[in-house]
Amino acid sequence: MDISVVIPVCNEVDNVGPLAREIVTALSDREFEIIFVDDGSTDDTAAAVRALRKDIPQVRLLSHSFRSGQSAAVCSGVRHARAEWIATLDGDGQNDPADIPTLYEARHSAELVMGNRVQRRDTWLRHVQSRVANGVRGRLLGDGTPDTGCGIKVMRREVFMDLPRFDHMHRFLPALFLRAGARVVSVPVAHRPRERGASKYGLFDRLWVGIVDIFGVMWLRRRAKPGLRVTED
Repeated sequence: MDISVVIPVCNEVDNVGPLAREIVTALSDREFEIIFVDDGSTDDTAAAVRALRKDIPQVRLLSHSFRSGQSAAVCSGVRHARAEWIATLDGDGQNDPADIPTLYEARHSAELVMGNRVQRRDTWLRHVQSRVANGVRGRLLGDGTPDTGCGIKVMRREVFMDLPRFDHMHRFLPALFLRAGARVVSVPVAHRPRERGASKYGLFDRLWVGIVDIFGVMWLRRRAKPGLRVTED
């Protein structure tokens, strides 16, 4: 299998079908699987994913017994994935699955290929929040990544599985991959307005919580031994 596509979803019943069909089109020339991780949805998201399997056999469904957050959902999906390379994208339909092949091809130069939303299709408030958060993260962590909050990315599963786990870790993957001695690159990607459903995040979730978490990541980086490799004779 070439790639596993991991999609955390919570109350995205109207988005799972269009996303799955777009992924099938984007990856039609590759072996892939689509893993939806239902993070405690209270609507019919899980039922909608099950219905997809009739026509799209590559679809898999993982379900959390209670809502645990996007990072926990990503971790569950990666842990159960079968491919060496993982693509992630948000379940709200704003990431374009057509960008996955471009990010996948860039894997030869890095273990983490980040999407960079050069033209955001958000409200002005969310745009400002992201700019402030990315600016603060970049200045304090020096991860060299212009858009750490972008949901679409491609990464090597082996490296991800060795990362420390914590809530909101998905916001800091570039810094964590660099801490592990891995390479990180950014690739321009499209960004689309949300057409269905409602956002699950507010001002506190997107900005202040992320800024507080930066200090924890800084602590982790100070205690890391980057690039350590173990060989056996």
